[in-house]
Amino acid sequence: MARPPARRPGADKPKSDSSDFPVDESESASESIDAEVDEGEARRTKQVEAFWERVNIDPIEIALPGGVGYTLRAYRMDSDVTPSDYSGREDLEFPDRATTYASDLDDEDLDDLDEAESDEEDLELKEDAEALAEDDDADDEDEDDADDDALAAAEAADEEVPLFLSNVGQLLVFRSRRGLVAFLQSDAEHDLTQLDGWSEFVSDVRPEHIVAADEDSYELDLVVKNLRGSHDEWDPQLIVQSGQLARDLGHALRIKPVVLALAPGSPLDDLDEALRGVAAGGVGTFFARRKAKKIGTETASLGWRTVIGKISAVVDWRD
Repeated sequence: MARPPARRPGADKPKSDSSDFPVDESESASESIDAEVDEGEARRTKQVEAFWERVNIDPIEIALPGGVGYTLRAYRMDSDVTPSDYSGREDLEFPDRATTYASDLDDEDLDDLDEAESDEEDLELKEDAEALAEDDDADDEDEDDADDDALAAAEAADEEVPLFLSNVGQLLVFRSRRGLVAFLQSDAEHDLTQLDGWSEFVSDVRPEHIVAADEDSYELDLVVKNLRGSHDEWDPQLIVQSGQLARDLGHALRIKPVVLALAPGSPLDDLDEALRGVAAGGVGTFFARRKAKKIGTETASLGWRTVIGKISAVVDWRD
């Protein structure tokens, strides 16, 4: 799946030109490296990138209202992995990946969101409704055909799915790199132990490896605040990147309200599509901005507040 570039905390700091880790074996050098790692100074060197490319796993840096931490994510074919066991959580029946927002408008998890949509759609969509009605009908027909094709393809072949460092439906997030590595090298149970080559990976991974790429750093703690501003202040890169992670977490950890809130046809999915167009630039930017403005600020911020709250509820913070 496409993963657009994202900003990450500290991305403006100068990066090291060295592609190698320090090789000084002395005690003082070791202590200096540990101090850098603890203080967030580890670098995404070429050697670090090569390490993660080899194991086909990605370190994730995620900022939530509860803090900033690190976890892992891997993409594998669904026939090769066992989903997270979320039986201990009080979840309702989980929708399949073909579920659309429209089919679940009466879901109790989204009652507040629905009210906001009713109030704001009457006010903000009326202006362009008649002018765009004919185009919208044509677009709907094309989208229906595309959805049918996508569903048929999904039924006929394996699908690549996300798998996180999680256990019994909880996302394990570590506040320090050293804490994450210590956990990985322990005998603790979690969902990534099923990956091929896991034993070799945990024997090789070091705290200085735990540096997320720009596209794997997410600032979910900033989303709601950004959406409460005017439409012109919305940050397309922030919103689109956060939506990618939220969808991955919703499906991987079976978080029903998150899946429904971001399902095809939902206001948040429409917003995501429009902001992708804004971020892409070019001649379509004007129309993309107009489409984004159809989504009211209250609807967008309330919807994302629900998403982030549901994700936060399944995060197990570790030191």
